Amino acid sequence: MLYELRIYHCSPGRLGALNRRFEEVTLGLWDKFGIRPVGFWTTLVGPSSQTLTYLIRWESMAERESKWSAFISYPEWIAARVSSEKDGIIVEKVENQLLEPTIYSPMK
Repeated sequence: MLYELRIYHCSPGRLGALNRRFEEVTLGLWDKFGIRPVGFWTTLVGPSSQTLTYLIRWESMAERESKWSAFISYPEWIAARVSSEKDGIIVEKVENQLLEPTIYSPMK
């Protein structure tokens, strides 16, 4: 089992647009592709309140590559992303890490 940690750094004032895009479009498409989110968080205390942090659970690196590639190239996703950014770019920077649980981790 792998977990992908992703942190989206939004343009000023655009976190609401990112949250709407996840609620209205992204999560439905992820379900279609079998992408399994673990959780989503906004930053209450930290360097920026304009970040969204989330985890995705993957069975393997091969599953991640296959499903993520299919999702990001899906025409409906591309159109939705472009439409959601008609008022300006939403995400300025993305950080991601692929994490492997330790033997003693509660999340396996």
